[in-house]
Amino acid sequence: MLESLHIENIAIIRVLDVDFSNGFTVLTGETGAGKSIIIDSIQLLLGGKADRELIRSGEKNALVLATFTSLSPLVRSKLKDLGLLSEEEADETDAVMLQRTLSLDGRSTVRFCGKPITLGMLREIGPLLLTVHGQNDNGQLLHKSAHLSLLDRYADSTALLTAYSEAYEAYRAVCAEEAEYRAHAAEKERLAEIWAYQIRDIDAGKLRDGEEELLMQERNHLQYAEKIERNVEFCYRALLGSEKGSACLLLEKSVSALRALQSILPEAEGLADRLDACRYEIEDVAESVRAVGAVDCDDPTGRLNEVEERLETIRKLQRKYGTTVAEILAFRSRIESDLAKIENSTEYLAALEEKKERLQTEARALADRLTAHRRAVSHKLEKAVAEVLAFLDMPKVQFSVSMQATADLTPTGRDDMEFFISTNPSEPPAPLIKIASGGELSRIMLALRNVFLDKEGAETLIFDEIDTGISGKTSQKVGIKLRQLSRGPQVLCITHSPQIAALADEHFRIEKHEVNGRNETALHLLDDAGRVEEVARILGGIHVTETQRRSAKELIEDGKKY
Repeated sequence: MLESLHIENIAIIRVLDVDFSNGFTVLTGETGAGKSIIIDSIQLLLGGKADRELIRSGEKNALVLATFTSLSPLVRSKLKDLGLLSEEEADETDAVMLQRTLSLDGRSTVRFCGKPITLGMLREIGPLLLTVHGQNDNGQLLHKSAHLSLLDRYADSTALLTAYSEAYEAYRAVCAEEAEYRAHAAEKERLAEIWAYQIRDIDAGKLRDGEEELLMQERNHLQYAEKIERNVEFCYRALLGSEKGSACLLLEKSVSALRALQSILPEAEGLADRLDACRYEIEDVAESVRAVGAVDCDDPTGRLNEVEERLETIRKLQRKYGTTVAEILAFRSRIESDLAKIENSTEYLAALEEKKERLQTEARALADRLTAHRRAVSHKLEKAVAEVLAFLDMPKVQFSVSMQATADLTPTGRDDMEFFISTNPSEPPAPLIKIASGGELSRIMLALRNVFLDKEGAETLIFDEIDTGISGKTSQKVGIKLRQLSRGPQVLCITHSPQIAALADEHFRIEKHEVNGRNETALHLLDDAGRVEEVARILGGIHVTETQRRSAKELIEDGKKY
C-alpha cells in the first residue's frame, strides 16, 4: 500500500508530506486547491511525462517520493524478476521507495530504494504498486492486451496455461528447427563436402586423447638422453653399483660394526637397525634412478625424429580444428553428427515433421481445454459485472467477453479476447476501449475493479473524480463499492461527492492558502468534527448551515454501517 507521499516544488505545492492508512481514503477540496497537482505528481512515479513546466516558479528542481509497504508475495516476486530485489530481499523486504526528480534543464532521474533505475524500469514497477483511474487515464482495464490476462487470473487458469505454454514452446522449437534446416539446405550440402573432408583429415592423424602430453615427455627425455645416462650412471654407482666404495657398501659395513657392539653398547642395536633401513631405502632409490633414466630404444636419435614428426602431425591438425587433441576429437564428433543429418536429410525432415505434428496436436488439445475453461468462466464474469452495474444504477448496460478463435496457435492459446460493452440497449456491444466515456466510464471501471478486486496486481488504486456525471443515490452506491473494494487493495479517491466522502475510513481536505504572497497547497487529515464540516461544505453553498451540518453528520453515521 501507499504509506507516505512527499512532494516538493510541483506547481503550487511547495512541500507536502502525507501518511496514508489502509482502507478507503478520500481527498476533497475547493476547485483549484491542488487536487489535480497531487494526481500529476503521482503520475510522475508511474513514468509519466516529465514536463518542466510542473516545477514551481522560481525553483530549479522538483521531487516526488513515495514509500510502499505491506508488499504482497506477488509484487515481491515480480520485483525480484526485474532484478530490483535479490532472492533474500524478496523474502524479507516489506517496504520499497520510489523517487523521481525533475530539473529545469529537462532532465529526470529515477531511484528505487535509493538506487538509480531507468524510466523504462519505472514504468514496469509503477503498475505493480499503484494504478490511477481518472477521466484521462483509463488504466489497465482499458488496454485490450491486458484483458486475456485478467480473465485468466479471474478464472485461475495458471495450471492449464502453464501446461499449454510448455507444449507451445516445444512445438515452436521444432518449427524453428525445421525452418532453419530448410532455409540453409543448399548451404548444408556445401558444408557436407567440407565436413566429410575434415573427418577424413582428422581420421588420418589417428589421434588419441592424451597422446600429445606423453610425446612431449618422451621428446624431452630423448633430447637429453646422453646427459641423463651420464648422471644416472654416476648416481647409481655412487649409491649401489661400486664394489669398492658405494654408499650402500659403506652402510652395510657400518651396520656390521654396530652389531658387533650390541653386547657391549645396548644402543648399538637400535642404531644398526636405523642404518640398515637407510641402506634399503638407498638401494631402492638407486634402482629407481636407473629405471627412470633408462632409454628404451636402440636408436634414440631415430626415435626422436619419429616423435617430432608425430608432434608436427598433431600441430597441423590443431591449427585447423582445435587447440588440443580433445578439442579436435570433440569437433570431429560434432561435425559427424551434423553430417549424418545432411546425409539422412529425408529421414531427418520426416522425423521433424512427425514430431511437429504430434506436438501441434498436443498443443491444440491443451489450447482447446484452455478455451473451454475461459468460456465457462467468462459467463460467470459477465454475470458478476452485470450485478455490480445494476447496483450502480446501470441495469441496462451490457458487459460481455468476446472470444474469437485465432487462425494459429499463440503464446496464450487460440483466443482473441476482448471486453465489450453496450451502454444503449438499442446498440450492439462494442469494444470497451471505444464505447465508454465520462461518468459512465467511471462506474464501468469501478464495477470491473470490484469484480477483479486485486486481480490486476496493483496494491493501491486511486480514483480521480469518479463521481463526475452522477449524484445522489448513485453516488452513494459508488461510495459503497469503493469501500467494499478497499477491503482488498488500498483505495484513494478524489471526489466532490458528499455521499462518497461520508463513506471513507480517512478523510483529507486539500486547501490552498497564501504564504509570503504566493499560493501553496496543504493537505490536512480531518477529525470527526472536521469531516462533518467538510461534508457539509460539499453539500451546501456559500455558507454552511446547521441543517447542512446535521445532514452531513447523518450521512457519515449512515456510512458506518457499510
